[in-house]
Amino acid sequence: MPVSADRSPSTTPAPATPPRRSGPPPWVAMYHSVGDCSHDPYRVTVSPRRLDRQLGWLRRRGLRGVGMRELLAARARGAGQDLVGLTFDDGYADFLTHALPLLHRHGCGATLFVLPGRLGDDNAWDPLGPRKPLLSAEGIRRAAAEGIEIGSHGLTHVDLTRADDALLRAEVSDSKDLLSDMTDAPVSGFCYPYGKVDRRVVDAVEKAGYAYACATDPGHLAGPLALPRVHVGERDTAWRLHLKRGLHRLRRHAVEGV
Repeated sequence: MPVSADRSPSTTPAPATPPRRSGPPPWVAMYHSVGDCSHDPYRVTVSPRRLDRQLGWLRRRGLRGVGMRELLAARARGAGQDLVGLTFDDGYADFLTHALPLLHRHGCGATLFVLPGRLGDDNAWDPLGPRKPLLSAEGIRRAAAEGIEIGSHGLTHVDLTRADDALLRAEVSDSKDLLSDMTDAPVSGFCYPYGKVDRRVVDAVEKAGYAYACATDPGHLAGPLALPRVHVGERDTAWRLHLKRGLHRLRRHAVEGV
């Protein structure tokens, strides 16, 4: 989908930045596709049955999965200790058919990071894996109407640390504008493709007006614009989830601003 790179950054005001504090980062689960796991070389797919069990595990422990905007707003109030961030990267079409009904069943929310430059396309950036269809504009609007927070994953899923300035601006700012127009709502969150981030990319995300951004292991860049997350996949049974949650609190440095 051709997109002009000379659009000015979105002027939609972002939610107020949470007060700066230092503490353990919120626990944020990173999902991708929900469906058939029989051929999954990148381990980006979880079966509906496994996701159902994982969400049930959260609820039995008095925890509730929510979107990132809700999670960070609660943290800013000094609350939200019973909340877990649920994020789904790439905007796979199977989110509507498999993930959304399970989220509703367990009373959970989520943030869906999508690619407005690949509407109705597939995951061509994964050369070894099966082709998986991505959501169309109508599918994204349906998810938003069902209470799912929509965030940007860039336009086309490129490594932003290797992008020139024009491409970086388009991927970060234009995607925000397109999604805001598509959903008729402000877009607060960004997610770095491949989890790759550096100071230049963080600065571009901040300049575009995002309130937060998700990474994987951002190291010294960790903060509201580079939030660490934990990969959750098909192998994550109740015991592995328990271990991952504990290790997340222990091995991460304190994160200022969340």
